[in-house]
Amino acid sequence: MPCPLIVILGDQLTPDLPILEGAPENAVVALFEVEEEGRYVPHHPQKIAFLFSAMRHFARELRQQGRQVHYTCLDDNDNTQDLIGEAERVAKLYGCDEIRVTSPGEWRLLARIRKRPHTPLPWYRVHDDRFLCTLEEFNQWAQGRQRFRMEHFYRWMRRETGLLMDEHNQPEGDQWNFDHDNRKPLPDRLDPPEAPKHKPDDITRDVLTLVDTHFKQHFGTLEGFNWPVTRRQALNDLEHFIKHALPFFGDYQDAISDQHPFLYHARLSGALNAGLLRPLEVCQAAEKAWRDGRVPLNCAEGFIRQILGWREYVRGIYWLNMPEYKQRNALKADRDLPAFYWSGETDMRCMRRAIEMTRDNAYAHHIQRLMVTGNFALLCGVRPEALCDWYLSVYIDAYEWVELPNTLGMVLYADGGYLGSKPYCASGKYIDRMSNHCQHCRYDVKKNVGEDACPFNSLYWYFLERHEQQLAGNQRMKLIYGSLNKMKSDKRQALREQAIHFLDQLDYEPAYGRGDHRAGYETGNHNKGKSRS
Repeated sequence: MPCPLIVILGDQLTPDLPILEGAPENAVVALFEVEEEGRYVPHHPQKIAFLFSAMRHFARELRQQGRQVHYTCLDDNDNTQDLIGEAERVAKLYGCDEIRVTSPGEWRLLARIRKRPHTPLPWYRVHDDRFLCTLEEFNQWAQGRQRFRMEHFYRWMRRETGLLMDEHNQPEGDQWNFDHDNRKPLPDRLDPPEAPKHKPDDITRDVLTLVDTHFKQHFGTLEGFNWPVTRRQALNDLEHFIKHALPFFGDYQDAISDQHPFLYHARLSGALNAGLLRPLEVCQAAEKAWRDGRVPLNCAEGFIRQILGWREYVRGIYWLNMPEYKQRNALKADRDLPAFYWSGETDMRCMRRAIEMTRDNAYAHHIQRLMVTGNFALLCGVRPEALCDWYLSVYIDAYEWVELPNTLGMVLYADGGYLGSKPYCASGKYIDRMSNHCQHCRYDVKKNVGEDACPFNSLYWYFLERHEQQLAGNQRMKLIYGSLNKMKSDKRQALREQAIHFLDQLDYEPAYGRGDHRAGYETGNHNKGKSRS
């Protein structure tokens, strides 16, 4: 009987993975903490601590099930600090005759496995079944389509899964989405629920000490670490969200608070992307809450769309287009990332608070990412690689398969409209409407020029002017360009000078440096089931 080494990656912490379900009794299950994975970009310490603690708890649960488990800790003396090298070393240590791994979620890891040094041990990749749409199914859906839109994919997935569909296979409430009901600005008074508290146990405390020792120079703090590191804790967070936050999620999912980082958001994306939760069970929990009359339909639908729609869609886009997709830069953006993305030291209140919340929590919700930090980078012309590396570094839920399409395509329009139908650019008016930041800001959101004018305003019009030839023909931007073309030349000149002056005085010196995770890209097939790598 073959004796395989079953390698479990840090974002594959799911007990019923096919690779585990089909493993022989003599298999050795291995998990590795390696320096390489913590530093290819300067990951937030809370992200590293979350993954290491979740991995250690997962290993303990596997042992309790009677499995033979090898676990390499970061500071073990014989740790090669390299994922491929550690797998080969441990396989030899236990006398294994092959290495099996679930297909990785990131292209860089797949490329590294394919380009590993030649050794006698064969590697095999096993299908990852934790997504609602396989890559083969997505490719079939995409085949022959001249234009991709998430809404079309989302409707197809609703029919395929039956989520929020009636007995006639029509959408519940006779609407596919309730987006127009889900854009309410921040109310004057709100009382969002506190996140469930997860008291660190001995495993988590040891990990926090380890991470503080090895990664303390990275952006972010470990203070107040409060993420679920076991499946039981993640299920508790899901139940808490359904009961206390989902009834208000739809209405205020686009709102931004100066004081409350989480509002009515689920905080489940980190656990979901690491495998502690499966997407179908999360969607079904939201659907059941609606069918039981505990939440409005617009709230359940808006939440399910984030998972069934966007999450599955961007993964399909990523694997359909890599590695070429990562190199796209349709707007020819060439500025480095402003240094305050690492420090938060800026007078723009919305940017400061988004960065401070990210520093403190390894988290910011999707509108903060898209319409604050992302919008600012778009208006400034920040290089896609620089912003993608930053998002990949600082957020607990960031893996390249989900981060890259959202950042490069949705935020920066660097794919020229392949993912999103228009650039999500906005002036300070949008932030003022959806948040209470502006009332705390030293800049005046109602002013376009002058020392105290909101920088978003002049940057917005300067962005439109710079890219007029490329964007003016976009149907969704005709009204905007109509306003620009009606603007008097002296006003346009003043806005242009205001924006250029602001951009020229920014500090672009990187505070943390960028990891290079582009090495080894190659194209290849992603086959369902067990495949030779």
